[in-house]
Amino acid sequence: MINKFGIEKISSLVLKQAIPASIGILAMSLNMIVDTIFVGRWINLLAIGALTVVLPIVFLVSSVGMGIGIGGSSIISRALGEKNKKKANWVFENQLFLTFVVSILFLVIGSTFSVPLLRLFGAQGQIAILAKEYFDIIIYGVPFFTFAMMGNPVIRALGKPNYAMYAIILPALVNIGLDVIFIKVLNLGMYGAGLATTASFVASGLFVSWFFISKKNRLSLNVKNPRINTSLIKEILSLGSITFIRQGTISLLIIILNYSLFKYGCAISISIYGIINRVMMFALFPVLGVTQGFLPVAGYNYGAKDVKRVKETIRISLLFGTGIASLIFILIMLFHTELIQIFTDDKRLVKLTSKALIIAFLATPLITIQLIGSAYFQAAGKTLKALLLALLKQGFFLIPLVYFLPKIYGINGVWISFPIADILSAFVTFIILRREIKLNLKSNT
Repeated sequence: MINKFGIEKISSLVLKQAIPASIGILAMSLNMIVDTIFVGRWINLLAIGALTVVLPIVFLVSSVGMGIGIGGSSIISRALGEKNKKKANWVFENQLFLTFVVSILFLVIGSTFSVPLLRLFGAQGQIAILAKEYFDIIIYGVPFFTFAMMGNPVIRALGKPNYAMYAIILPALVNIGLDVIFIKVLNLGMYGAGLATTASFVASGLFVSWFFISKKNRLSLNVKNPRINTSLIKEILSLGSITFIRQGTISLLIIILNYSLFKYGCAISISIYGIINRVMMFALFPVLGVTQGFLPVAGYNYGAKDVKRVKETIRISLLFGTGIASLIFILIMLFHTELIQIFTDDKRLVKLTSKALIIAFLATPLITIQLIGSAYFQAAGKTLKALLLALLKQGFFLIPLVYFLPKIYGINGVWISFPIADILSAFVTFIILRREIKLNLKSNT
C-alpha cells in the first residue's frame, strides 16, 4: 500500500484509508454510546453524568499517546515518501519510549490525586461518588489504551488501515459484551462498567502489541539497544503536541461546560450534554474517518514533493467530508427525537435534549473545512499553523462563548455556542488554507 500512495488514484486512496478509519471510529463511538445507554438505563441518569466527567480525563491522557502516534506517523509517512526506512524505524522506537513514560506518570498522578482531579472536571454530589467508583477501576487500563492510541496512526501510516480498524473494533466488542455481564447480569453497577471498560482497553493494547511484534508491519525495531534521540523526540512532540493541546483544550472546555451547565441548569444538564456528545461522536464518524484517511496520503505525497497530488488530496477530502456532513445534518434534523430516545425514555429529558441537540448541530455542514485544514498542516509538518487551526473551534471560540453567552441567554447560551464556533472556525480555516495553496502548493507539472 505504501508505494501506492504516490501512484494510485487519490479518490481511491482516500476511500481505502477513510473507510476502515470510519468503521474504527464508529466502533469507538458505538462503544461509548452503548456504555451510556447501559449505565443510563441499568444504573441511573446521573451515571451518564459520571461518564461525562470521567471520560474526558481518560481521553486527555490517551491523547498524549495519540499525539505521539500522529506526530511520529507524520514523520514516518514523509520518511517513507523519501524512501528512508531507517529513519522510520528510529522514529517508532522513540515513540515507544515516550508512551511508556507517559503511562507511568498517569498511573502515579491519577491514583494519588483522583478526588481533586474528578472535582476539577465537574464531579459534584452523587455524580462524584459514581465517577470515583468508575475512575478507580479504569485508571489501570488507561496505559494500554494510551499505547493503542499511539500505535493506531502508525499502523495507518504503514498502509495497514484494516488492522488499525480492528484495534478499535475489538475493544468495543469486549466492552459491550462485558457491560451486559457485569452491569445487567451481575448487577455490579459503576464498578462493573469500570471493569468492562478496563478489559476493553487491555484488549486493544494487546492487539496493537501483537501487530508490531508480528511481521504484519514494515518496521524493524532494535529492542536490545533502542536508539533514543533528543532531536527526534522534540520533533515527535512538536507535531504530536497539536493533538495533545487540542484534547487539553477540549478538557478545559469540559470543565467550563460542566461549570456553566451546573450553574445555569442543573445536574441533569450534564447528562443532557453527555447524550449530545455521544450523538456527535456517532454522527460525525465518517467525517472524522475522511480526515484520518487524508493524513497518510497527504503526508506521503508531501514528502515525495508531489504538489499536484497533495492539492488533489485536499480537494477530494473536502468534497467527500462536506457531502457526508451535509447528509448528517439533514438526518439529525429529521430524527433527533428518535436518536435521544435510544438513551432514555424520560419524556422531560428527551424534550430538553432534543431542543439542545438541534441547536448544537446547526453548522454541521461546515466542519470538514476546519478538520482538513488542520490535518493538512499536520501532515506537512507545519506545527504552528496546524496547532492554531486545531485550537480554533474549542480554544479560541467555543470556550469564551460557553463561558459568556449563558450569562445572557441562560442554559440556551451553551447550546448556541456550538454552531457559532463552527461557523467562525470554518471561515478562518478557509482563508488560511486557500492562502497556503496559492503560495506554497504551486503545481509541479
